[in-house]
Amino acid sequence: MSIARLGLPPQAVYAVPQTSPGGRRIAELPAPTRSDFQRDRDRIVHCTAFRRLVYKTQVFLNHEGDLFRTRLTHSLEVAQLGRSIARSLGLNEDLVEAISLAHDLGHTPFGHAGQDALNDCMADHGGFEHNLQSLRVVDALEQRYPGWDGLNLCLETREGILKRCPLPLAAQIEAREPAGVARRFIDGTQPSLEAQLCNLADEIAYNAHDIDDGVRSGLLSLAALRVVPLFARFDEEVQRDHPGLATKAPRRLLAEIIRRMLSAQVYDVIDSASEAIAVAAPASCDAVRQQPALIRFTADMRHASAELKRFLFRELYRHPQVMDTTQRGRRIITELFAAYLHDPQQLPEEHRGLDAAGGIGPRCVADYIAGMTDRFATREHERLTGRRVFLDD
Repeated sequence: MSIARLGLPPQAVYAVPQTSPGGRRIAELPAPTRSDFQRDRDRIVHCTAFRRLVYKTQVFLNHEGDLFRTRLTHSLEVAQLGRSIARSLGLNEDLVEAISLAHDLGHTPFGHAGQDALNDCMADHGGFEHNLQSLRVVDALEQRYPGWDGLNLCLETREGILKRCPLPLAAQIEAREPAGVARRFIDGTQPSLEAQLCNLADEIAYNAHDIDDGVRSGLLSLAALRVVPLFARFDEEVQRDHPGLATKAPRRLLAEIIRRMLSAQVYDVIDSASEAIAVAAPASCDAVRQQPALIRFTADMRHASAELKRFLFRELYRHPQVMDTTQRGRRIITELFAAYLHDPQQLPEEHRGLDAAGGIGPRCVADYIAGMTDRFATREHERLTGRRVFLDD
C-alpha cells in the first residue's frame, strides 16, 4: 500500500519504512487504512496496561495532587516531543509515537521505588526491570486477541521498548527469538533512529515536567533553580522580554521558561542529529545499526542536561518528603509480594501460574503487582495486612 494512500508524509531513506521490515511474530494481513506502526500505536492505546498509567506515579503519588504528572501524561509528552523531532528529521513518526506510548507500560506503582522494591523481591528469580516488563506486557501479559497472547507488535516497536537488557538475559531472549528483539545487545549494534529518538525525548520530557511539578509541590523554588545554568539562561531571557512577570505571574514565568528550555533542547537535537546523519550518510534503516548513536545532543547541551539532572536528583528526588512517600511505596510492594507468596489464593485465578516445582511462580506475583496502580496497590495492601500506609489517600 502506498504512503500516499495512507496519507503519510514522505520519509528519509534512513527511516524505518511504514511496512515493518522485521514484521510481527505472528503473521497478519495488513490493515487497509493504517500502516503497521499506526496499528501498533492503536493497539497500545487501547490496551489495559496503557489505561493504568493514569494512576501510576511519576514523582508525586496520585493522591498528592490532581495536577502532577503521571506515567500516562509523561508518555503523552514523550510522544509529542518525539513526533515533533521525527518530522523534522524525516523519521517514521508513527513508530516514534508507538514506542513513546509503550515505553513505560511495565512500570510498577510508586515509580522507581516500586521497581527497586520488586527487583529486591525477585533477586533470586531473575530480578525485575521495567523496560523488560514493558516488553513482557506487549508480548505476553495483555490478553485481547483469540489467537495469541500480547499485542503482536512489530519488531521495531518491540525493540524500541526494550531500551536496556543485560547480556545474559539478551542471550536467553535470542535463543527463543533468533535475530529478534535482543540481537542488538549481543552484536553491540544500534536500534533504529526512531528508538534512539524516543530515549532522548524521554529524558527531555521528564527533566522539564519534574521542574514544573517540583515547583508546583513547593519542594523546589525558582530561586533554587537559578543555580542551574540551563534554567538560569532562560529565566534571564524571559524576565528581560517580560519585565515584572516574576512578581505579577510567577506561574506564567515558569511555564515560559520551561517552554523555551524544551524548544532549545528540541532544536539542539534536530541540529546535532542532522549533522551526524549527514556525516554517516546511512543509506537505509538497516545501515543505521552499524553506526554509533546518531540521535544526540550537542556536547554543550548534553553537559547542561546532565547538570539539570544532578540538581533534580539532589533537590527533588532525594527531598525528605519525596523519600518518605517512596519508602512507604517500597514497603507496600515488599509486603504485597510476601503476602501473595504466602497465600497464593489471594491472587486472581488468572495470575496463579505455576513454576517448575508446581508452586505459584514468583514471576506471576511480580507480574500482578507490577500491573497495579498506586491506589489499587495501597488498597490491596490494606486488605491483606489491615494497615494503612498512606493515611491521607
